[in-house]
This record gives sequence, structure tokens and C-alpha cells, in this order.
Amino acid sequence: MNGSKDRPVRVLSTLALKGAVVRLAEICPANGGVRIDADFAPTLALLARLRGGEAADLVILTREGLDEMVGEGRVIAESCVDLARSYVGLAVKAGAAHPDIGSEAALRTALKAARAVAYSRLGASGILFAQLIERLGIAAEINARAVIVPAGFTAERLVTGEADLAVQQISELKQVDGIEVIGPIPLDLQTPAVFSAGRMTSAQRTDVADHLLRYLASADVAPVLRATGLEP
Repeated sequence: MNGSKDRPVRVLSTLALKGAVVRLAEICPANGGVRIDADFAPTLALLARLRGGEAADLVILTREGLDEMVGEGRVIAESCVDLARSYVGLAVKAGAAHPDIGSEAALRTALKAARAVAYSRLGASGILFAQLIERLGIAAEINARAVIVPAGFTAERLVTGEADLAVQQISELKQVDGIEVIGPIPLDLQTPAVFSAGRMTSAQRTDVADHLLRYLASADVAPVLRATGLEP
């Protein structure tokens, strides 16, 4: 990657891509590329910040979130690229038994047996999980003792002992040390989230932002996405 090194490209990214973006922020300048100044939050929190006027050159959101920003004239439609697909999974504290979650019935049993389940209030994973436990008919039971995380990584609640199951995008679970990912929620119970990037209409450095977008969508970045629990 080549690019001007004067001012870093300001990136607002959903938490699901934090692992990948942090690695790329280390790789890019070392390879003579642009410097990345990234901030991370759940998509819904980022949408609120962008609507509140926060500035960025480039945003990485769920595809639905990015489409909303395009519709509101905040992101340039022609710049948008899909980067990765992600599945919601479950994790336990390192060393803890891995319950069977391989079927709808097994998942229901595992969730009901948990002392407390940690899930996100604003993230795509939390929205999916809230709908899922309603569908499974166990929402009241799970929520009575759930740890609902306003922002950040749900698996941190495993390390502190506040919960014994954590639900989030697998790429987000893998950001936390001291935990083990059991695996994805059965694929027939979830639709993978698609995470996409686009350039803000108010971007200060359009050429460098566009260059970074092309790089993020390139085959060079695929190994980094896979290593952090995402599917390019």
C-alpha cells in the first residue's frame, strides 16, 4: 500500500472487525501505507454518533447500517464494498465444559442451564439473540438472569465471573483472552451478518480513503479476516 502519511485515515468500525482493523493498522504503515486512526463501537452506537455529526473518512458497519447511511446521504453509494461475513457464537471461560449447542433443542437446554448469559444490547448479535430466545420460548427465563452488555465485548463477563455463557459475533468473542469459543449458534437459526465499508461524503482525504477501501476488499486482507474469526 502506498499513500500519503500526513494525517491518518479516520475509521469508525463496528466491534466485529476490531481484531482485523487493529492488525491492519499495524501492518499498513510498516508496508509504506496509510496510517489508520480507528475507533470501535457497536453498529447502532456508531449510527447514532454519525447522525450526531461525528466526522470520519471511512466507516465499517453492518450492510444494513451502511445502507441507512447511504440513504441519509452520509456515505457515498459507489464507494461501498462488502468485506466479511460473520456468525454469532457462544463462548465459555477457559477450562469450563463446552455444552452441546449443535441443535435447536441442545441450544435451548444449554441456555436454560446457564447461571447467566451475557449478550449485547446494541450489537447485531444481541438483536439476533433477543429474537432467538423469543422464538425458542425462553426469553423471560433467560432475561431474568442475563447480563446485558451496553457496549463492548460480552466475553469479558466470563472472565469476571458475571456470566458463564457469552453470545456475540465469533470475531468479537475471539478478542477476549481467557475464554474459549464453543462454536456458532446452529446456522439454521441465524443469518450471517455482512460487514461493509464505505467513504463518508464529508471525508477529508477522499483519495486515500478510496485506496484504503480497495485494500480492505482485496485478497491481501482475506487471511487477516480469517485469522480473526471472519469469513472474507
